[in-house]
Amino acid sequence: MNSEDILSSLNEAQRQAVVATEGMVRIIAGAGSGKTKALTHRYAYLIEELGISPSNILCITFTNKAAKEMKNRVKKLLGGDFDTSFVSTLHSFCTRILREDISKLFYPESFIVLDPSDQKKILEEVYDELDIKMDTASFEFMILKIMGYKGKLEYCEYILAPNADISSLKPQNLEEEIMFKYILKQRKYFGLDFFDLINFVIYLFKNHEDVLEKWQNRLHYIMIDEFQDITNKEFNLMKSLTKINNNWFVVGDPDQNIYEWRGAIMAVLMDFHERMPGTQTIYLNENFRSTPEILNAANCLISKNKNRMEKSLYSKKPNGIPVEHYHAKNDVAEIDYVAEKIKEHLEKGGKYNDIAILYRANHVSRMVEQGLLKHNIPYMVYGGVGFYDRTEIKDVLSYLRLIEYVDDLSFLRIINVPRRKMGKNKLNYIKSKAAEEGLSLYECLKKYVNDSIFKGTDAKNFVEVIEDMRLNKDILAPSEILQKVLKDANYEMYIRESGDMDRLDNVSELARCIVQMERDYGEFLPLSNFLQDVALFRDTETEDNKDYVRIMTAHTAKGLEYPIIFIVGVNDGIMPSARAMEERTTDALEEERRLCFVGMTRAKQALYMTESEGLGFKNRVKVPSRFLYDIDDNLIERLGAIPEYVLEELKLQTMEKKFENVQQIFEVGTYVKHKVFGEGKIEEVNEKTKTYMVRFLNGIKPISFAYTGLIASV
Repeated sequence: MNSEDILSSLNEAQRQAVVATEGMVRIIAGAGSGKTKALTHRYAYLIEELGISPSNILCITFTNKAAKEMKNRVKKLLGGDFDTSFVSTLHSFCTRILREDISKLFYPESFIVLDPSDQKKILEEVYDELDIKMDTASFEFMILKIMGYKGKLEYCEYILAPNADISSLKPQNLEEEIMFKYILKQRKYFGLDFFDLINFVIYLFKNHEDVLEKWQNRLHYIMIDEFQDITNKEFNLMKSLTKINNNWFVVGDPDQNIYEWRGAIMAVLMDFHERMPGTQTIYLNENFRSTPEILNAANCLISKNKNRMEKSLYSKKPNGIPVEHYHAKNDVAEIDYVAEKIKEHLEKGGKYNDIAILYRANHVSRMVEQGLLKHNIPYMVYGGVGFYDRTEIKDVLSYLRLIEYVDDLSFLRIINVPRRKMGKNKLNYIKSKAAEEGLSLYECLKKYVNDSIFKGTDAKNFVEVIEDMRLNKDILAPSEILQKVLKDANYEMYIRESGDMDRLDNVSELARCIVQMERDYGEFLPLSNFLQDVALFRDTETEDNKDYVRIMTAHTAKGLEYPIIFIVGVNDGIMPSARAMEERTTDALEEERRLCFVGMTRAKQALYMTESEGLGFKNRVKVPSRFLYDIDDNLIERLGAIPEYVLEELKLQTMEKKFENVQQIFEVGTYVKHKVFGEGKIEEVNEKTKTYMVRFLNGIKPISFAYTGLIASV
């Protein structure tokens, strides 16, 4: 394919984006405006027209699913098979950097990428040592605390600096003691979680300029998708890579920023031209996804946000049906209405998998699932238990990890799967010996497997199986090792005896995926490389193609599209969330409005927004969401009689403070206290949006000047 072929299928704005190859380029890409097409065609254009090698082009996407889609499109555009390994997520890219040079930080190249189950295992050890009872809630809470602590970066100095005195970590309270023990155990296992991957690269670049220069010289063109979701830390990391070649292409949409609670800084995209002088900005405003009716309603909603870049999506598609707002007497009637609409679609020859039902909060899924079951409508929860989080997949991968790393986390997971009569006393015996001799648990079992305490167990056979595979792991492909695990460790028989053939199908699917990865790799794929990659593949599962209605949160729906979308539970206290309503800040409500906008723009042909009466937030009367009335009456068809008392309550609940004249009262560097987030430090003051950027334990948060719950810390 030549350059004319690459450009021929693009509209004028997309062509401008593709041929703008040099310098700093910012693309403001509205929902459904073909940004992935622009990205992939630009990538192909750089290779075909400019002759740039793929090994010199970095393209960062937000999810592994998006990276996979981009790779497939590029290969289809250019034909043939070539290296697209630099089309990846930021975490995958950081893993690649560390594979080459983590030895400079005195870590082995065979470091383990920790997934959530590994994090829980480490926390369980810490809780056990401190004699603390652990439950799911405390696990979730502590992981958030640890991630917040890691946001500060200083911890790298303690565990990576050559002469660091780890004992100098003096906890001030129980939470800190748990955090420090957790981090030190990670170091013991040479395990890195997703936060570490980025933090370690930043530390590596800061302390080893030769490594940074190597990557600066290697990467001539850098492209980043979903730039509105980037954090300040990620921005600075990527900026450091552009300093030699100065070619940076960023794509995003401020109206689709829905991750500020995770540290995303929308201002990075909005102020990019100020941070990077000489930036060229191109707008992609033509929506190829939705009907004019859906777009007009969505545009009207999002126009009520003040903190945005003014633009208006348009569609050349034929007119469709009006957007509907349905008010029901109760949540049962609400889902009955949804079910009737679904049945009407089926009667016209449609399919269940044309339809997705979105909700703001997970608890709303209960009424959705109950209603669909009542009407015999098949459904699946999209973004529920992911493929790599299924028990049998985690078991098999733990076997492979033990073979490669002989790590304690994998050992503890599979020593009794299948059952080998290795009870608590025997495991405590191994742990005690291992601690005394500085061995891993597996190495300790291997050394003492003939002791009398293990008589009557299958420990010896387990060691023999693992040892046989360890001897051959460097000459066998991962797919061959997997087959040996299933057979020699009796895992396949164990699943067959359980009678659950779905679990066996899942393992077969893993085997198929591994074979495909080996083919894509193009040369011998070492087990260590496979394991490091697979730990990053949490969102690559393809959607089940069975004919089901998909139900999911509005956050999960980001990046997806369906012919028919229902957004249910569109009530104040749900969308916008109760937390946003309690804060009563412009920023909090604007992010909620952006989330509603994202949900609406997933729809291609029909959009239905529903809500119902009853008791809601703080046991007050449930009222329709204020967002429904941000949409002009001529752009939405309102169905269902709303009682006068509900409308009066809606007026009462939507009386908001006016923030136009609020003034800055804190300076950069001020330490402050927030009634929810705790202590923090003001790192930036934005007069344009009237917000402080405050670094709290759990990350940076934009706090409005008007928020009265922020006070100076004494």
